[in-house]
Amino acid sequence: MSFDAKKFLKTKFVPRTAEVPVPDLAAFFEEGMPTVWKIRGLTGHELGRVNEAADRNKNMAAILEGLASEASKDKAEAVKDMLGLGKDTPQDIAKRIEQLTIASIDPKCTTDLAVRLCEVYPIEFYQITNMILQLTGQGQMPGKPQPSGTITESEPALPSAIPEGDSSTK
Repeated sequence: MSFDAKKFLKTKFVPRTAEVPVPDLAAFFEEGMPTVWKIRGLTGHELGRVNEAADRNKNMAAILEGLASEASKDKAEAVKDMLGLGKDTPQDIAKRIEQLTIASIDPKCTTDLAVRLCEVYPIEFYQITNMILQLTGQGQMPGKPQPSGTITESEPALPSAIPEGDSSTK
């Protein structure tokens, strides 16, 4: 059996998605709404961006230090920490922040939100980003063909209500 490249190239794929339960964040969800963070797997291009996040983290920290030569070093460090770019930020965290901002479906996640989530709810942060990695590793799913329209079942025919005297079969 050989790989069917033509079939593979013609197939439409859809990202895998998951809902990660985050019950500890319930106070931040609308009442009655499920307390889940909806995410998807990453594409290869997005995974490349995530892997480059660690390098960007180092470069951005260096740029901010250069800009800070005229400003207070404390302010520069505060800005870097706010952006999740402090010199003490592990490269793994920088990657996970990037994963979360790219792969979050609902809620949409900004860098600020990802940094804050990492800071104040680190377990949830890791659970969500671990699931993103798991979905990414499973690859995308072949898309299901979309139906061309809805088909409604017809109702059963009603028996004729022809008065007895009007029948032509007499």
